[in-house]
Amino acid sequence: MTEPLVRIRDLRVDFHGLPALRGIDLDVMPGEAVGLVGESGCGKSVTWLAALGLLPNTARVSGSVALAGQELLAAPPGTLDRVRGRRVAMIFQDPASSLNPVQRVGRQVAEVLRLHRGMDDAAANAEVLRLFDLVGIPDPRRRVHVYPHEMSGGQNQRVMIAMALAGGPEVLVADEPTTALDTTIQAQILDLLRRLQQETGMALVLISHDLGVVSEMCSRVCVMYAGRIVEQAPADTLFARPRHPYTSGLLAALPDMVGPRRRLEAIGGNVPEPWNLPPGCAFAPRCGHASAACAAAMPDFATVGPSHEAACIHLENDAMVSA
Repeated sequence: MTEPLVRIRDLRVDFHGLPALRGIDLDVMPGEAVGLVGESGCGKSVTWLAALGLLPNTARVSGSVALAGQELLAAPPGTLDRVRGRRVAMIFQDPASSLNPVQRVGRQVAEVLRLHRGMDDAAANAEVLRLFDLVGIPDPRRRVHVYPHEMSGGQNQRVMIAMALAGGPEVLVADEPTTALDTTIQAQILDLLRRLQQETGMALVLISHDLGVVSEMCSRVCVMYAGRIVEQAPADTLFARPRHPYTSGLLAALPDMVGPRRRLEAIGGNVPEPWNLPPGCAFAPRCGHASAACAAAMPDFATVGPSHEAACIHLENDAMVSA
């Protein structure tokens, strides 16, 4: 079996003694598309910010993050500088706040090429034009000389994708890459990411609230809640037969595209704050199938099918997964 390109084990993050991640185990295989889903505050973005050493000094990080066998959490800053942007690239939610507003966009992409691929100015400028054309930016010879405020949100997101691709990464982490875009532009950006992954063979990690997007883009899905992965499975399996009540709740809140209309079922309550985590299963206060045993201890993962795991003590109750 092929070894994971990224292997995360027991990743934990505390901010001022309050837990943000509570033991993340995650593998990303070469060329695989993995989706991370869950409500805001579940730890999706923090997982990858911690893995790449991008959290502030107030964060206490422990565990293991290995890239092709190379440990990153204990790596010196120089090693991380060579990994970030070169082997692992990240697209952030808001391109307007990620791009430098006082530098031309072409220069910002060229900087990555000079830093990570050692190109001189002439080679870097030529490669920027190729990348802009690759990501579908019209009239790239003119666009390389404009500032971020002179471009639309969708165009800026394409610049961010070009910047991420500039280093030739093995892993691309896309953190809500279409949040600030309208529906038409969202579809274009997602089609672009899908095509680029197929053409380059890079692994893709898609962080998203949009389960529909994840179902189309990803071959495997991990559902996060309160700093833990609570279910993971191949995408087709998870959407057809979720086994954790939180996953079932997320899917029940989605409208059906075919068949009779039905009332959407919202999950009551909110994700608990780190300073107010309940004992045992963090989802128990919002779960319609919770029992006294749920508060006794945090549930371990159980295998419920091929490559399908869920952390719930009521997995044997098949009635709950269709409730």
